[in-house]
Amino acid sequence: MARRAVLFDLGGVLFGPGLQHFLGSYERDCALPRNFLRKVMFAGDSDSPYAKMMRGQITLSQFFLETEEGCRQHASSSAIALPPTFSVARAFEEMAAEGTVNAPLLRAARVLRRNGFKTCVLTNNWVDDSAGRLFTATLMNLLRRHFDLVIESCRLGAQKPDPEIYTYALDALRAKPQEVILLDDIEENLKPAREMGMATILVGDTETVLKELEELSGVQLLTQEEPLPTACDPSNVTHGYVPIRPGVKLHFVEMGHGPVVCLCHGFPESWLSWRYQIPALADAGFRVIALEMKGYGESTAPPDIKEYSQEQICKDLAVFLDKLGIPQTVLVGHDWGGAVVWNMALFYPERVRAVASLNTPYRPADPAVDIVEKMKTYPTFDYQFYFQEPGVAEAELEKDIGRTLKVLIRSTCQEDRLPFALNFHGVQERGGLLVGFPENPPASQILHGPELQYYIQRFEKSGFSGPLNWYRNMRPNWHWALSAKDRKITMPALMVTAGKDVVLHPSMSRGMEEWIPQLRREHIEECGHWTQMERPAALNRILVEWLEGLPPDTPLPKISRL
Repeated sequence: MARRAVLFDLGGVLFGPGLQHFLGSYERDCALPRNFLRKVMFAGDSDSPYAKMMRGQITLSQFFLETEEGCRQHASSSAIALPPTFSVARAFEEMAAEGTVNAPLLRAARVLRRNGFKTCVLTNNWVDDSAGRLFTATLMNLLRRHFDLVIESCRLGAQKPDPEIYTYALDALRAKPQEVILLDDIEENLKPAREMGMATILVGDTETVLKELEELSGVQLLTQEEPLPTACDPSNVTHGYVPIRPGVKLHFVEMGHGPVVCLCHGFPESWLSWRYQIPALADAGFRVIALEMKGYGESTAPPDIKEYSQEQICKDLAVFLDKLGIPQTVLVGHDWGGAVVWNMALFYPERVRAVASLNTPYRPADPAVDIVEKMKTYPTFDYQFYFQEPGVAEAELEKDIGRTLKVLIRSTCQEDRLPFALNFHGVQERGGLLVGFPENPPASQILHGPELQYYIQRFEKSGFSGPLNWYRNMRPNWHWALSAKDRKITMPALMVTAGKDVVLHPSMSRGMEEWIPQLRREHIEECGHWTQMERPAALNRILVEWLEGLPPDTPLPKISRL
């Protein structure tokens, strides 16, 4: 029978070192006999403080009180001196401060999940009402983002190695024992699962565990290739809608808690283009808001072309932040979203804590040359002139939305290429952007399956007029930008270039430091235009490192206490 589910223990497996390590460390710090704390914690077997805590009969704070009283009694009867500052809670505090998530095992769980396995955390855990409970909440929140199921003993009234907890897990996974692999660092917890028919792995060093897991699952886990990060699912993420003014609302998705990071997508995309970044940034301690830009999907698509000028888009974004009660945010944009975030940094700098653009460079407006004439000198931008006449490009792109997306959104890797590359030169002369491409091209490696269907459904709802109207404001955008041509962008900024982007080539970003003194640069050479989807793991590392290095958030001024 093929295996299709994997159960991971938490302490000592996904997170480590486990509690036993920190109990031993605290015993040494207090000059106590070895296993002094364990003897007290486990005294009474099923009625011990530890067992009652794991079954949820008492909370962690109650466990501390009971265990410390037991320690005093045991120390008194054994002529052992407890330090005046003795506190069992210290071992738990040290675990929270020094323990870490096992990144290779978390990556393995992601790979297994992507290969059709159900993944579950099965842990003996406690109801945490202690002063350090935010740590527990944060850790469990992270795990729920990356696993299909999290089962805690304290919620069930049963703990490992009680057989009923394994039966519960099998029922929750709708799996037979022979279909399941269990990882635990305690042999006693593996024995009943093995007797039921599960495959088991006693966790020691990570590399050996990954080899065994690879062998039992049949999924390659030790490859040098970087696995795709966890993606968020449209049906399993929080959606919100902000009314901007009559006839205009913006749709967004949200995840995480902490300093705000707003993500702005480009053409022809969706908030879902950030699906690999949203969980990663939330895991890193940020409140992530991914907008569906005006004209797309569930955001409204007003018919007036002027609604899509950069000036109006940025005004709307400022209102969006107002209505969510967000005074200031980090802005990250890609493609047209990159233009938006640079303009927000120029025109609404008080709202922008820091700004980052993927692929889209910043250039101040040039008053010497009319923007339309200047654009005509760049053959690569010919497609933008094809987009100018309302209705023409819409007819081509809306004829078969699936084909449109499969032609436009592809990676630059050899296996993902169509018979010939998308050519942005001479689009008007050819009579269309998609002319000559197969009627039914294969799905792209970076946008396929449910994600492609979601994109198709969004464009079937909104059409392409709104997205194309962004291109139909060349002169209004230029005139607006001219009013700020002598300004500099002074907050921390990040420019991420992609070596294989044929439209927004890295060379276009030369000299940005002149206008952006705090500019940091990052470059991903083997990457085309669709950076968030083509190189998500590399981009996540860049974004998290940059975000974590920003100056700390300034406390909000107490302007009113009403």
